[in-house]
Amino acid sequence: MSTMSTEQPVRVRFAPSPTGHLHVGSARTALFNWLIARKSGGAFILRIEDTDTARNVAGADRKIVEDLRWLGLHWDEGIEVGGPHAPYYQSQRMDLYEAAIARLLETGHAYYAFDTSDELDAMRAVAQERKCTFRYPRPERFPDEADVERARQQGLPVVVRFVMPERDITVNDEIMGDVTVAATELDDFIIRKADGMPTYHLANVVDDAHMGVTLVIRGQEFLAQTPRHIALQAALGYATPRYAHMALTMDMKGRKLSKRDGAVEVFAFRQEGYLPEALLNFIALLGWSPGGDRERFTLDEMIGLFSLDRMNRMNSKFDRDKLLAFNTDAIREASPERLLAAFDDWLSVNPDSPIAKANLDTATRRMLLAANTSVRTLADLESRAGFIFAADDAIAYDPAAVKKVLEKGDGAGYAMLETLVAVFEGLEPWSEEAIDETIRAFCETQAVGMGKVAQPIRVAVSGGTVSPGIGQTLALLGREKTLRRIRRILTERPVQS
Repeated sequence: MSTMSTEQPVRVRFAPSPTGHLHVGSARTALFNWLIARKSGGAFILRIEDTDTARNVAGADRKIVEDLRWLGLHWDEGIEVGGPHAPYYQSQRMDLYEAAIARLLETGHAYYAFDTSDELDAMRAVAQERKCTFRYPRPERFPDEADVERARQQGLPVVVRFVMPERDITVNDEIMGDVTVAATELDDFIIRKADGMPTYHLANVVDDAHMGVTLVIRGQEFLAQTPRHIALQAALGYATPRYAHMALTMDMKGRKLSKRDGAVEVFAFRQEGYLPEALLNFIALLGWSPGGDRERFTLDEMIGLFSLDRMNRMNSKFDRDKLLAFNTDAIREASPERLLAAFDDWLSVNPDSPIAKANLDTATRRMLLAANTSVRTLADLESRAGFIFAADDAIAYDPAAVKKVLEKGDGAGYAMLETLVAVFEGLEPWSEEAIDETIRAFCETQAVGMGKVAQPIRVAVSGGTVSPGIGQTLALLGREKTLRRIRRILTERPVQS
């Protein structure tokens, strides 16, 4: 599919804060920015917004990088890649912010303020009593450097506030349409905190300008703040980029996505055995539609199909059942090589899994995947086949399965296992094909159905009645472990009265 577009090349950025692994909502933001950059032949920039030092988590930037790379959303400029606008950590760009703040102070677009938290709380309380929106009271005379020095000597907090223009500001949003915020709803906000760090608003605007960002795609929760950014851009002489604010993604009950309903981070879905292509396909449909009834497409196909005019203004819902269905299809349709790569990745992020601890060779991993073609997630392999790699004495027998399969008919299942011990001891070679053929021949000789033979074996080796095909299961288990488990359950069976 051609990815040519009439869209002019855009420069977009994804700018997460380093607070942990990538949230799926943030992954959607990254995806849409990446798609339009690729479609237009533009640039996708990764910037880390780490000026809020109280929220930063050590190592979180590495987690974000790993999550994006796992998704396949590689960036053109940014951390670890470099580029003409480095550095790409905001904490390393303080000189730019200081220069912008100094410029705003010099031109009368900003001023110092020394209010304590208690004083600000008291002002807000008065506004609440009057049932009006709190607006910071701009002083008639802006403090000078002498006032700043006295405030510092007195131990007062020294911040810098931006002079918000006394006019309504309209955001020309490419998803939400024109959104106007009245001047009465906007006050003089802080652009440098008492600790000397710039606020999100100032750093965001300065970096977007210096990095040549021409389009900002972000969540609707930022829309109310955008008039502040437009005012800052005007005061600093910056061009205003295009804006596109995406509708929110909620859970199925219309609430904010929360861990109460399951995974919300990309890494958690990775650990649970989702394929990145399934997750990307699913989150692409959260607020965007390619038109028609089509819902399944590759990342390359998304590039050709994506456009902002297909974005929805209505909030989307995170349907976990639909995501699971997407993943089931993706696993079923994956080539053996793709599935093996995905399985190896799953093992790498689940090192405590019995399957991971078994250090299986490539041939065995392939056999395990071939024996479990109907799994919905790669984690299902643990529940379906984890018993194969567990210690023999760790197998817990399901009492219901023992009663139904082994004890029923005066212990007919136990008797079958006793007979099979001798059969398995002499079976050569010990392979899936040989095991299946031997069991089929045994059923014919004994004039019994396959279930009368296979189910007792399943209970003996797995503890329950569900496993991959019996030949595949025993081949993976190996002769010695198969015989040890059969002998164990024969030894532990209750004495018949």
